[in-house]
Amino acid sequence: QDGPQRKKRKSEAAEVDKQLDILAIGTAVGSILLYSTVKGELQSKLDGGHDNRINCVRWHQDNYCLYSCSEDKHIVEWNTQTCKVKCKWKGDNSSVSSLCISPDGKMLLSAGRTIKLWDLETKEVYRHFTGHATSVSSLMFTTVKPMNENKSFDGITGLYFLSGAIHDRLLSVWYIRSDRKEKNAVMSFTVTDEPTFIDLTVSEVKEEPVKLAVVCRDGQLHLFEHILNGYCKKPLTSNCTIQIATPGNDGDSTPKPVPILAAAFCTDKQSLLLVYGNTLQPIIEKVSLNTSESHICLIRDVQKVLALKTEVAVTKVKTPVVNSDTKVLVPGIPGHSAAVKTPSSGKEKNKSKRKPGEPEDSIEERLGALDIDVSKVKTPGGLPQTDSFAVLLVQGLESNDSDILNKVLNTRKETLIKNTVARMPIHAVIPLLHELTKRLQGNPYSASQMVRWLKSVFTLHASYLSTLPDLIPQLGMLYQLMESRVKTLQKLSRLHGRLFLLVTQVAASETVQDVTEVNQTAKLVYEDESSEEEGSDDEMIADKDSDENWDEDEEKEEQSDEQDMTVEKEINGDSDLEPENESEEE
Repeated sequence: QDGPQRKKRKSEAAEVDKQLDILAIGTAVGSILLYSTVKGELQSKLDGGHDNRINCVRWHQDNYCLYSCSEDKHIVEWNTQTCKVKCKWKGDNSSVSSLCISPDGKMLLSAGRTIKLWDLETKEVYRHFTGHATSVSSLMFTTVKPMNENKSFDGITGLYFLSGAIHDRLLSVWYIRSDRKEKNAVMSFTVTDEPTFIDLTVSEVKEEPVKLAVVCRDGQLHLFEHILNGYCKKPLTSNCTIQIATPGNDGDSTPKPVPILAAAFCTDKQSLLLVYGNTLQPIIEKVSLNTSESHICLIRDVQKVLALKTEVAVTKVKTPVVNSDTKVLVPGIPGHSAAVKTPSSGKEKNKSKRKPGEPEDSIEERLGALDIDVSKVKTPGGLPQTDSFAVLLVQGLESNDSDILNKVLNTRKETLIKNTVARMPIHAVIPLLHELTKRLQGNPYSASQMVRWLKSVFTLHASYLSTLPDLIPQLGMLYQLMESRVKTLQKLSRLHGRLFLLVTQVAASETVQDVTEVNQTAKLVYEDESSEEEGSDDEMIADKDSDENWDEDEEKEEQSDEQDMTVEKEINGDSDLEPENESEEE
């Protein structure tokens, strides 16, 4: 019979140890992380229970049961083996801030501002308590058994529990009665500031007092020792207050207080573990209790212990001294090429095969044989391709190198700009917009070039930009620049219209002057009689001749014939009108 019992005990102990090593951590997004302290890694993640920040997580006595409460007003019971929700119910009308499980594991205390006691089987409220004016930050049972041992114990009636709230200097003690009449606290403990950490020794016997250690925000530790035996009207003050201070010997004569971060009772209930100093490097010390003195100040030289060795780490970091004559070569820029080694011929390749007994080539020689002739691999036109442009753009934005940025941003090819913007990484979009805004702000002549880049960025990365929460302040300067330029566009267009009218009028007047000069020269040509002496028979020239030429023709024709005279008179009458018409035209 002994064998199986021992095996069973070992397996139970193994399960308990396995469970004790798991740490449950509530997150701000509503999930719970189960972390194995032995393995040093995340074991599992509990999702789907809460959709807001988790305020408190409590393990049940049953190894695989976990309770959590959240800002979403709900309480969730988890099965940590399957990582699924066993039960979920609404705990309060506002956020539930704290939980505590009863000693027998059948009841659950929950608190927002009011405190409720739940029956875990039926998930119904068993008792209501008044609670605090602010949200409750801590809940814990102070007794395991009722003080009146005559009555039968149902597991919860007759127990006391303690509660503390934020911004509240009073810790309240509540008594669970069999009836529902009394909802107020039976006693309270007063401290100097808001409690940040509470630990107590549970009273198991009627005459045994409850010891309470309360760490406040001001860095003091208050110790209480009281037998819970019913109602007490006045708030109870601490039996002993513990503070820690520096000695104040070297250099500074005034001692400085050292804040106490946390305190916990040891298993013997006679000594206390103190955590004090810096939160990054806390000091843990065991102190024996002596409550005969009302105030104890412990002198500790914390500065020597907490001297963080940062100087050694800082001196190891050296910033390189860059000479002004140094030329930095960036991959992708035309003119930059690696050390070129001519590729080996076929005969040399045959020679490179090592014969047995010959010494092996060094790694340097092997790497040298693999060098690529960069000078022969050139892109058409000598310009870098889109890939190198995208790399150059990111390098220029990260190093803030104006030469690289000028090289890339002065490109005028639309397709090259679009491909570069499409292939650049997402994290470089906002820095590129800032750079374009700065260039738009500085040089007005570069606007036409920068607008092409802006158009490509906004069309290709619109979906990413729409997801940014701070997009409006990021693009505020750019929007103001564009708005100011659009406002001046109307005035500039009016001015452009007026100037255009003036310029066209001036040009028209100049053309008119040029035409009159041509006409004057033409009149000088008409006055020349050389064409008539040559005896040109052109009728068009005859039509344009003056009246004197017509008179000479008439005299010649009168001598010839009388009929011709009558005809010439008619023609002469017609010709008299023509000079008048010419004068009118002039």
